[in-house]
Amino acid sequence: MDNKLFARVGAGAFVAVALTMTVLQLREEPRVPPTEIITVWEPDGDPLPAQLRACSAMGELAISSPDCRAAWAEKRRRFLGVEPDSQPSEPAAPHENRGVPPAPAPITPPSEEGQ
Repeated sequence: MDNKLFARVGAGAFVAVALTMTVLQLREEPRVPPTEIITVWEPDGDPLPAQLRACSAMGELAISSPDCRAAWAEKRRRFLGVEPDSQPSEPAAPHENRGVPPAPAPITPPSEEGQ
């Protein structure tokens, strides 16, 4: 009987503490989070960001635009840190099955005439 009494008193104390903490939390003024100031650095006089935005606005037409292709190549070069002298003069010819390995040659069974 004593165990039940202790369990009930403990549960009542736990509920009382939980209610007290909840009331104290609700009484506090909500803190206003500070506004974030986001600054983006764009170097002055660099036309590349404006060109990339224009190409982005063009949509699928940008794929066939030589200006957009040049802007993307420059962006890649800057991102990867490649020196301009180390690039090949002409890009490799595109393959029709890019990313698909060539099919293996068919295996022909040995002829039965030779046995």
